[in-house]
Amino acid sequence: MDIQADHQATAGLTRRDVLRAAAAGLVIGTGLLVVPKRYFRLPQQAQTVVMKVADYQLDMADALTRGMKELGLSQTELQGKRILLKPNLVDTASGAPHINTHPLVLRGAIEAFLRLGAASVMVAEGPAHRRDTLAIYEESGLADVLTEDRIKFHDLNYLTGYELPNAGRQSTMKTLTFPGLFQEVDWIVSVAKMKTHHWAGATLSMKNLFGVLPGIYYGWPKNVLHQVGIGNSILDITATLKPHFAIVDGIIGMEGDGPIMGSPKQVGVLVMGRNLPAVDATCCRIMGIDPYKVSYLEQADNWLGPIGDGSIEQRGETIASVQTNFELIDTIPAQQGIRLT
Repeated sequence: MDIQADHQATAGLTRRDVLRAAAAGLVIGTGLLVVPKRYFRLPQQAQTVVMKVADYQLDMADALTRGMKELGLSQTELQGKRILLKPNLVDTASGAPHINTHPLVLRGAIEAFLRLGAASVMVAEGPAHRRDTLAIYEESGLADVLTEDRIKFHDLNYLTGYELPNAGRQSTMKTLTFPGLFQEVDWIVSVAKMKTHHWAGATLSMKNLFGVLPGIYYGWPKNVLHQVGIGNSILDITATLKPHFAIVDGIIGMEGDGPIMGSPKQVGVLVMGRNLPAVDATCCRIMGIDPYKVSYLEQADNWLGPIGDGSIEQRGETIASVQTNFELIDTIPAQQGIRLT
């Protein structure tokens, strides 16, 4: 940064920013204030919507359509678009709706996008923990729903890929390899599950994107991404792929030792928005987690999107009206000290 740019960036700091930086234990001395890079980024704004939905048997399509319209999605924007929904399919266990994105949320999302003019909607996933995607697809109940609705499902793990330069540049990966299928769609939508996570603290719409990278290139459970750093990989994928929309299934989430071994948590919400960091920050606050203490979200702030509550226009329900503290396990390092206070 040159001297003029440095002056302009410093001048853009509000008194609140400076006080927050000082309170965080940052160094002030010899007339210089040493602050994180995010304090020099231009402020961004985003909107999120929180819809109360108490049960999966309710009208998902109506709730999602109303939420999308609240965010300005229209038939003019979506007319003729080819939509790819990427759910969170991790593993299956009998009577465990808290592990995966619920099939009825996906059915609602499909119907909502079609109502708003989309030409087609497909569902695609590349699970990290099991090589047999179709087994999870069937055991989760998603196969029954998509077969009945005549919606195509694609296993991303075994698709031939194409490379893009790593726009995030947080890890050592020079390029990222995405499924060739992505070149045939117009919108990519992360349809995630609201969960705590053993390694990342929280897994929401951004972390859900791990499943877009084919296992034939990145291994199981996406070993390459673990080796270069989970947080860095989350940022790199989000920056490079640039998803168009996010929906988070928080009707029944997962607390504790997620993303597989945790316990169900009834919250009764669907959260959505165009900007993934803003959606995930909103979800964190609903979960009683401080998004600034989730490292990849703190890094994303005012780069990939805003995470500050003052920078996110909250529509639908207020966070306070649906906030439900998720269990955090003290012996899991990624969950230590992230409670919202």
